[in-house]
Amino acid sequence: MRLKDDKSFLHIKVTVNEEYPRVLLTRRIRKDGSLYFGPYLPASLAKNTIRIINRYFQLRTCSIPIDGKLERPCLEYHIKRCHGPCVEGLCSPEEYRHSLQEALLLLEGKTGQLIEKLTARMAELADAENFEAAALYRNRINVLRDLGDTQKITSAALFEADIFAYFHDGTRAALQVFTMRGGQILGKKEFFWEELEFFAPRSFLRDALQQYYLDSTYVPHRIMLPVEVEDQEVLAEWLKEKRKMSGKSGVKIIIPRRGRNLDLLTMVERNARLVFESRFRILPDARKKESVLGQLRLDLGLQDIPGIIEAFDISTIQGKETVASMVSCRNGSMQKNDYRKFVIRDKRIEGPDDFAAMQEAVYRRYKRLSTAGGKLPDLILVDGGKGQLHAAYQALSRLELDELPLAAIAKKEEIIFVQGQDEPVVLDRHSPALHLIQEIRDEAHRFAVTFHRKRRSKRDFTSELDNIPGIGPKRKKRLLQNFGSVTRIRQASVEELSPFLGEKLAGEVKKNL
Repeated sequence: MRLKDDKSFLHIKVTVNEEYPRVLLTRRIRKDGSLYFGPYLPASLAKNTIRIINRYFQLRTCSIPIDGKLERPCLEYHIKRCHGPCVEGLCSPEEYRHSLQEALLLLEGKTGQLIEKLTARMAELADAENFEAAALYRNRINVLRDLGDTQKITSAALFEADIFAYFHDGTRAALQVFTMRGGQILGKKEFFWEELEFFAPRSFLRDALQQYYLDSTYVPHRIMLPVEVEDQEVLAEWLKEKRKMSGKSGVKIIIPRRGRNLDLLTMVERNARLVFESRFRILPDARKKESVLGQLRLDLGLQDIPGIIEAFDISTIQGKETVASMVSCRNGSMQKNDYRKFVIRDKRIEGPDDFAAMQEAVYRRYKRLSTAGGKLPDLILVDGGKGQLHAAYQALSRLELDELPLAAIAKKEEIIFVQGQDEPVVLDRHSPALHLIQEIRDEAHRFAVTFHRKRRSKRDFTSELDNIPGIGPKRKKRLLQNFGSVTRIRQASVEELSPFLGEKLAGEVKKNL
C-alpha cells in the first residue's frame, strides 16, 4: 500500500537553522533543518498568515546573505515589514530572536499564549506612557484575535491534533486527514486506493500512519483514529521519538467514544465518504454531466456553465497539406453533425506554422457563424499552449468577439491556459472536468489527423496516377471511390481493377504502381 495524493498543499517554512531565520511559503518539505507548518487549506490562509508575520513580527523573506555589510536596507524595512538585519545596527540578534519566538507561537497555534504575552507588553508600554508603541501592540492583539476566530470549531482545550478517517467499498478506499492546531482546521488532505487486495482497518490505518509521518518534520500531540491499529504501542513509541525531534514531548493516540472529539471524528468520516463518492461513484449520465460542467466552470473561472464547447486542432507534416478541425460538445456529449473541417488556404503561411493556421481556422469559423446568426459557444478550446491561445485570441479580436471564453490545453503537461488569467490552471489528474477537456481535445486531434490522412492519400494517389497514360480525372475519381487509397489499389489484382479500367489499362496501373 502506497500513501500518496494528487495535491501539493502550501506549507510555511521557517529556516531556524539560519542566524536570522526566514519565513517562506513552500509546497515541498525537505529534511534541511527548517521547521514546517501546515498544510494550509485554503491556500489563502497560509498567505494571510505570512502577511501577518511580515507586518507584525517583521521577519525577513529575502534570500540575500546576512552579514550586516549592506549600506542601506531595502523597501521592506522602510514600510516596517522587516527588521533589516542586513544592515549593521538596525536590529540585534536578540531582538530578531524575540520576534521569531512570537511568530512561532502563532504558527504553532498558541494564539492565546501569544496574546497574553503581547497584552503584558502593551501594559508595560502604557505604564511608561509610550502610547504610540502600546497602540501598535493593541492592533497586533486585535488581528491575532480575529485570526483565532477564523475556522474555530472547538474549544481551546483541543490544542492540536491530526484526525484520520476512512471510507472503503470493495478494493477501493479513501483516507481523509484533518490538521487542527489551536482549535482551528489548518488543512485537510485525502488519499485514494483503487486496487487493494484486501481491506483490514487496523492494518490499513497502521500502514497509513507510518507513511504519513515518515517524512514529516512535525507530529502533533494528539492523533485521533476511528479504531485501534495493529501494533499501536510500538507505533506510539515511534511517533514520540519523531515528536522529540521538533523539541516536543508526548503523543496520544485517541479513539473517541463521546463528546466533541467524537463529533470531530464523525465530521472527518463524513468528509471521507464524500471524497470517496466524488472520486469513484458513477452518477447517472445527466447528473454526472451537469456536475462535471459545473465543476469545469468553477475550475476555469467562467461566468456561465460551458454548455457548448468547440475545440480546434491543427494537423500538418512539414507544412504540407495543413488542415484544421473543429469539434463540438453540447452538455457533455460530442455532436458529430456539428464538426467542421478547414483546409488552410493562407498563401503567406510557409512551412509549418501552427499559430497562423490556428488563427485562420478560428477566424473563418466564427466569421461564418456570426454572419449567419448562429449560436456562439460558451467556451472555445484550442490544442496547444500560450502560442495557440494567443493566435486564437487575435482571430476573435479581429471579429470583435474577444469576450468569448477561450482556453488552451498543453498536451504533455496537461495544464490549461485561460485567456485573461495570469497563472495556468492545473487540475487533479483524476478530475472529471479534466477528463472532459481531454476527451474533447483528443476528439479534435483524431478528427484533424483523419482529415489530413485523407487529403494526403488523395494527393499521393493523384500524383502517382498522373504518370500513367490513359488515367484521367474521371478514372482517378472512380478508383478512389471504390478502393479508398493508393495502398489498396497497389494491393488489388488486375482482375479486381479490370471492372473499372478494362483489362489492358488495369495491367498498366498494376505495372506502374
